[in-house]
Amino acid sequence: MPKALIAPHAGYVYSGRVAAAAFATLRHSAQTITRVVLIGPAHYVHLRGIAAPTVDAFETPLGRVLVDSEALSTIVDLPFVVRTDAPHAPEHALEVELPFLQTLLASFRVVPLVVGDAAPQDVAHGLRRLWGEPDTLIVVSSDLSHYHDYETARRLDAATAAAIERSDWASLGPNQACGCVAVAGLLVEAGRRSLRARRLSLCNSGDTAGSRDRVVGYGAWMFV
Repeated sequence: MPKALIAPHAGYVYSGRVAAAAFATLRHSAQTITRVVLIGPAHYVHLRGIAAPTVDAFETPLGRVLVDSEALSTIVDLPFVVRTDAPHAPEHALEVELPFLQTLLASFRVVPLVVGDAAPQDVAHGLRRLWGEPDTLIVVSSDLSHYHDYETARRLDAATAAAIERSDWASLGPNQACGCVAVAGLLVEAGRRSLRARRLSLCNSGDTAGSRDRVVGYGAWMFV
């Protein structure tokens, strides 16, 4: 069973198939997962550090998902963790992953974290505290390159995928992935625990919907 996943967060018509490839790996472990650490980038609100919400639940059309306040209490003393709902309110990067989890998992609580101006080592430090036992799953939400032509995107995303698979976190930046800090932080901590990324899917919006003159890249990986 995977300990961690990387999945995209665009509209489902664009990246849903790729995200599904990641979440489908949970079929055989769905009954054992009770906590999901869900971490992604802040797209709309400028943020220094990592934002942990104060609300007690997130809601989708499939219902409410309770926030694991006990798990959040284990990281709130870290100097880069901020308790604030502002970056979460408009953010789609975490929300679009929840229906997949709600469909697959019997019952779970979520640890939602939005990453702003932070270092990969900060993310890794937080993940180290939240890593938990096999009942804890880590999901990093990130798309890949943005708004290049189709062939340029294919070339850039292939290089990014290779970097992820060789745990070369230092080579990842915002031009490679909007969630680069969260992905890099996962790679730091996964590498410390001798876990490697296994590719599940790689494509872009030119393969799924829309034109090929300005595409967004998507990839899915599992860590075992």
